[in-house]
Amino acid sequence: MPILNRFTEAAVARNPAWVQLLGLCPLLAVSNTIANALGLAVASAVVLIGSAALVSLTRRFIPADVRLPCFVLVIATFTTLVNLAMEAYAFDLYQRIALFVQIIVTNCMILARIEQVAAKESLGRTLLDACGAAVGFAAAILALGAAREVLAIGFPLAALPPGAFLVAGLLLALTNLRRGDETETGAAVPTDERPDTRSAAGQR
Repeated sequence: MPILNRFTEAAVARNPAWVQLLGLCPLLAVSNTIANALGLAVASAVVLIGSAALVSLTRRFIPADVRLPCFVLVIATFTTLVNLAMEAYAFDLYQRIALFVQIIVTNCMILARIEQVAAKESLGRTLLDACGAAVGFAAAILALGAAREVLAIGFPLAALPPGAFLVAGLLLALTNLRRGDETETGAAVPTDERPDTRSAAGQR
């Protein structure tokens, strides 16, 4: 698979938030402002990319029957490092999103990418997939954060937890509508490219 295709597939076609619906808890809880959304997006990206790279490098040494505990241990290690770094260098931001940074270790998006890709693929392919998934998640949470922050100016409910569900639902509906239109457009097969069913039937 070409390099760009692997990246775009992870970021768009298999977007963790809008397509696979993974990591929705922090997505909804932290996206009340762009700053908070960006902080969680960066923290999640560091944990995802670091954990995926380490698992890919050591996958041959991880016993199959204890692979999940090993994966969780690796994710927890990177989550702890991110927590300590944010406490040291971005304490104000950390105070606002601390809870959801700490539970990155339980984020299904990260564990899914490690189980499906990092545990089976080479380091290069794993990094492309992890970077694509990180960019896709960041795009989703930043879009939701920007939408909620703008809508909250005239619609205060958008900044509250119920507003997160409403705005996220609308964005998800728009995403699905666009994907549906693209699928219908791509499904059309030109007449001259359709198989000749009559000749095939005559050969039976």
